[in-house]
Amino acid sequence: MRFRHTAEVWSLHPGLAAGALHARGVGGPADVSARAAAHTARAAARLSGTPEGRFPEVLAWRRAYARMGLRPTQYRCASEALLRRLRKEGELPRIHPVVDLCNAVSAAYAVPVAVLDADRVAGPLLEVRHARGDEHYTAFGGGTGHPEPGEVTYVDSGGRAHARRWTNRQSGHSAVRRHTDRILVVAEALHDGGAGTVAQVMATLAEELAAHWRTVPDTALLTPGAPEFDLGGGG
Repeated sequence: MRFRHTAEVWSLHPGLAAGALHARGVGGPADVSARAAAHTARAAARLSGTPEGRFPEVLAWRRAYARMGLRPTQYRCASEALLRRLRKEGELPRIHPVVDLCNAVSAAYAVPVAVLDADRVAGPLLEVRHARGDEHYTAFGGGTGHPEPGEVTYVDSGGRAHARRWTNRQSGHSAVRRHTDRILVVAEALHDGGAGTVAQVMATLAEELAAHWRTVPDTALLTPGAPEFDLGGGG
């Protein structure tokens, strides 16, 4: 399976920086609490001096959402939502070891990090593109719907949307669960210096996954000139 952003997405968002990671063998048990807490503490320390709404990483997504005709304080990118929850509640929810790590790293670097069960994505292509409006989206609560025409989403070869409003909310269909073995992780940033931030996110996640599950992830930094990531066999 291949993952990419369309040329139109790159053109409309010239500040976009993106990275992708593919890993197998993450279905086994792992205690990530200490490492997730360390990343969360980094985010909390930053929040103690500045609210998330003033972070350059978050402001860049708010500007992008406004350009897309969305109210930034109604539809927050995933990292802003995590940071807001951390500021208000003092902790992040515990869902699954892989998800907990990705959420903690997302908060630490203040950029959206999506983690999908790669075996729940229909190949051969998963593409970040503007929706036609006929794609099928499954919410975490089980309800189904369609993205709005023109909305940026992740669409697979089966016409299934795996996100709403780009980095606002993932699909329940490809959510990581207890039996998940193979994952695709995507980090995206729009702020100045985003390429460096995404590179750090990819390196951090690869190191954490290797340490906890003894897997060797494949990673790539995506650009308009090299926009595609090949997940290899198995999908």
